Amino acid sequence: MDVSELNVLRWLHILAMVYWLGGEWGVFQTSYNVVNRKLPLDERRRHMETAYRIDILARSGIILLLPLGIHMGHLWTVNPHGGGWLVLNWTLALAWLSLCWAAFFFRETDTGIRLTRIDEAVRFVLIPLLLLAAVSSLLGHGPFKGDPGLRWFAAKVGIYALLLVIGLKLRFIMREWTAMFRRLAAGPDAAVEATLERSIRTGRGLAYVYWIGIASVGFLGATKPF
Repeated sequence: MDVSELNVLRWLHILAMVYWLGGEWGVFQTSYNVVNRKLPLDERRRHMETAYRIDILARSGIILLLPLGIHMGHLWTVNPHGGGWLVLNWTLALAWLSLCWAAFFFRETDTGIRLTRIDEAVRFVLIPLLLLAAVSSLLGHGPFKGDPGLRWFAAKVGIYALLLVIGLKLRFIMREWTAMFRRLAAGPDAAVEATLERSIRTGRGLAYVYWIGIASVGFLGATKPF
């Protein structure tokens, strides 16, 4: 048995990927009932609650994939920045994860919506930083190694960043659910229903691209093709 640091991280990385992919599929299926006008509002709320409970695992998986990948990259020598950089990597990631869970616990309140907006703001900073790091590394300028046979890591980081863009749009849609259902609680509203259905259609279309991207990230990590 090889219970090495790398293998433990690899195991956690697989779990995070499974929760990400599986969680997104669960939310996708639940969304059909969230926007079903034929169902009573209370039942639709229950489905929305189910979607949130599934989605928090997917969100956790998304966040944890980054520090796990950066740490594994250092052990593979693709990421030359260890020591204090890894400590900072985990500290920031766990702070982000705590923010995400706080937004989940307070999701039905104004506080939850504010926390969700902060979570989204983190992504607005992180996405361009990751894209810049990926492109720079592929061009051979770091921070990750861009030598032949090692470029898969930077490509993986770049795809991950693009998936965060899609995830951000899906976060907007779920945040919109909370606001729209508050309005529906006051009585039927055709305009709100139309907004919900339109946003869900957009989200479902993006979900297919999302799954292809997640599969691509997994493929690059498993095969390291270039």
